[in-house]
Order: sequence, then C-alpha cells, then structure tokens
Amino acid sequence: MIRVLLWGVVIIFVATCYGAYLFFEPVRNETLQLPQEYIEIPQGETFTRLCAKWQSQQALTSCLPYKLYSKLYPQKFTLKAGVYNVKGLSVLSAIEKLNNGDIADFTFTIIEGDTYNTVLENLRSSAFLVFDITDGDGSNFTLYDNNHPEGWLYPDTYHYEGGTRASALVARSHQKMKQVLAETWAKRGDNVALKNEYEALILASIIEKESGEAAERDIISSVFHNRLKKGMRLQTDPTVIYGLGERFKGDITRAHLREYTPYNTYRIDRFPPTPIAMPSYDALIAAVQPAQTDYFYFVSRGNGEHHFSKSLKEHNRAVRKYILKR
Repeated sequence: MIRVLLWGVVIIFVATCYGAYLFFEPVRNETLQLPQEYIEIPQGETFTRLCAKWQSQQALTSCLPYKLYSKLYPQKFTLKAGVYNVKGLSVLSAIEKLNNGDIADFTFTIIEGDTYNTVLENLRSSAFLVFDITDGDGSNFTLYDNNHPEGWLYPDTYHYEGGTRASALVARSHQKMKQVLAETWAKRGDNVALKNEYEALILASIIEKESGEAAERDIISSVFHNRLKKGMRLQTDPTVIYGLGERFKGDITRAHLREYTPYNTYRIDRFPPTPIAMPSYDALIAAVQPAQTDYFYFVSRGNGEHHFSKSLKEHNRAVRKYILKR
C-alpha cells in the first residue's frame, strides 16, 4: 500500500513538473515584439502594469507565465527607472535588463567648425535629451565682458543617459573648452600677437573655418599673426559670412566685402567681437603656436589646400590662377 502511494506521489510530481515545463517552455525564449527600439521606464513603474501594457501592444503572448515567475522570484521583477534598449531581446532578457538598471547609453557629438546655432538644432533633435536651453542665454559664457556662447563648446563626443538635460550637456562641453583653452594659452609661443586667451579662441575659430588641411593650420595662423603685427586687417571671408547670418546664400560678393558688420574683417581692425565657430584642439594650438613664416596672404587652390604668398603681387597672381580661372 505504501509503495503504491509512493509511486502515486512520484507520478503526480513528474506530471506536475512536465506540465510546468509545457506551460513555461514556449515563453522561455519569447521575443519582445515592440515596434520601438527604446523604452522609458518611469519612476515607480511595476512589472504588472508594464506587462499589461506590453500585452495590449501585442508585444508578448500572455502575461500569465511571467506573473507566475514574478511570484516565485519577486526580486527579479523590480524595475529601475531609465531608458533601455530592448531591441531583439527576449521578454525575460528585457525584464532582466530593467531589473539590473542596464540603461541605454546615448551620444551627442559637437563637430569642429559647428556654430552654436547648429549645436542647438542638433541638441533639440537628439533622442531622449530634455531640451531646456533658452535661446540667447549666454550668462554662463562670460569672459572679458563678453557673454556670447559662440566658440565656447569643445568639439567632442559626449555620453549621456536618457532624460539628461541639454543644458547639463552644454555645461560639460563648456567646462572642457575652458580647461583646454587655459591649457593651450599657457603653451603660447613668444611670437603671438594676441592680447588674451579670448582672442586666441576667436583666432582659433577663424583658423578652423579657413583650414581644409590640418597640416596648414599653423601656417594659416602665421599669416594672421604677421598681419596683426603689421597693423593689417585680417580680411578673412568666414568672418564676413558669419556676419551675414541667414542672408548668406552660398556666394560671397564684393558687396558683402564692402558691407559693414561687426564681423567683417575687411572693414574692422583686429578681431570680430566673438568667435565664429567651435574650434578644435588643433586649431587652438595653431592659434597660440603659429609657424614662423613671411607669409601675409593665402588663397584656396580648390582642393582643400592653400597657396601662401609673401607679397600682394604674388598673391594677385595666385588669385588669377586659382580663383578667376575656376
């Protein structure tokens, strides 16, 4: 009798295990069928509410087996707030990621030569970044009585979590630019014609916009330094273009060169009031460590490189050769 009872218990146990296997096996590797790549889990979200939402979206077959799992292992079904990448994951793997707080990593890149307005546009369209910047707010960019934000963000790739404020990312970039600018200004050569580090930032932004070849940056810098020492105007087209703003349509004209704006270095002495772009580290170094040359002019060859000249006569010949013919 006892043997029969024991066999009955064994049979019931095996049947129960097999039934559990048949019940849970179909969902063991069930893929989460969400249309979006990322999901955002708010603070205080529960697995029960989230699973019901997934089921209503037909992202999984049924919540029942997962609810049973959560009763057996409740500590594995607590969710941490954040933004997660769940693309291609099984339901259980997605739950595990949410339980571990393995949040998604996003990046934002400021490219050398970008303007502040371009950076703002890119920030505004960045994924899961809270855009909270007031246009025209330059209160955090003050140096030498100038609070314009242009030039003050360091070109680099910045990592952030979903829900990060754009102003916090800008603050990180600005602090890095201040640090790099101070470091490069401390390395300035004896032959620089700059009054302070803000002029170095302005000149670096001009060099950034003028240079197609990184190897030419210190030579371009030498041209501007030579001009400054002689009391000549910089006469650089990128500053004119910046001063025109949205009125510039792709072609710079003689009328543009004659028009007065605070940025037209054909009309003003020394530097425009602010940088005209975000300069790279190489441009900053070139600004404070110019090459030793006798050049006062340069003109584009049309291939990213420049022809440098010591005299106006030679420069005019180069202009006829590379500009007028083209």
